[in-house]
This record gives sequence, C-alpha cells and structure tokens, in this order.
Amino acid sequence: MQYSDNMRIIDVDFFTRDGQTLAQSLIGKYICRNIDGTIHRYRITETECYIGTEDTACHAHKGRTARTDIMWAEGGVCYVYLCYGIHNMLNFVSGTEGTPQAVLIRGVEGYKGPGKLTKALSIDRSFNGENLLESDRIWLEDGESLPYTATPRIGINYAEEKDRNALWRFVVR
Repeated sequence: MQYSDNMRIIDVDFFTRDGQTLAQSLIGKYICRNIDGTIHRYRITETECYIGTEDTACHAHKGRTARTDIMWAEGGVCYVYLCYGIHNMLNFVSGTEGTPQAVLIRGVEGYKGPGKLTKALSIDRSFNGENLLESDRIWLEDGESLPYTATPRIGINYAEEKDRNALWRFVVR
C-alpha cells in the first residue's frame, strides 16, 4: 500500500510538543515502513513517554552520552537503542532542541511489545537519528484518534517511586 502525501505528518510542530502530549497524540497514528519497496502501515496502540533529566526512568537522567545524544535533538527523529542486548527499541524524540524527551512505541496493531514490533518492522540501530519528516524508510501518517487509558509505565523498577507511578503509558482501550 502506498502512502498519500496528504496523510504524511510533515509538520515539525507535531513532534516538538512535550513528550506526554506527543505520546497521547501518537495513539491511532500509523507508523509507515518501506521494506524493499513495499509500504507497511501499522496503527500505534501503545506509547510511553520519558521526559528530561529529572525523570529517573529516562535515559537522559544520567546526562548526555554517546548513546543518548540524539534525545537532545529537535523532535521528529528516531531514537533506537538496544535493550538487554537483544531488542531494538523504537522511540520518537519530542520537544525542542536541548530538552531531552522521547516516546517509546510499545505496541502497534498486531504486535504487542516494543521488541516484537521492531522485529516485525525490521528496525535496527541504523534508524537511530532517522528524520521522520524526510525519511523514505520510516514515517508517520495521520489516523483517527482512538480512546485510550493512561497507566503507570512498566519495566522501570530502577526509577524513583514518583516516576514509576507517573501515568505516562497510554494504551488503546
């Protein structure tokens, strides 16, 4: 299925919002992935945001490193990192340049779990820094809003209690 230019999200303002707003806005949008000339579209069903150096669950909490450098970019680029030495994790950087924030894409229709979806979409660390506004490999398309529920984030037992309890995970109902 080919994408339509009028459906593609190319407005940088969509991505430069704060991470919590972007995480909610992504529910119902489509991740589009060009794999060997075939366009695959997946509706986003679950997101989780990580906001700044004060958020003890956020990779930026411990400062700027080679791994996290892309989080300080202007929103609209991919942040892909390896988790447990096995799974690539796809995040979209949000906010303005210099304010490290990102939204983890935890699920899409047909694939629940961030490791499963990156495997299905053939996303590896070569996508780290990929510009969602200009890429011909990965981009977002508009989709209708879907009802969702906010819950605490998962898999962050290392974070402080206030950050573990923040309702920053958004899941389609």
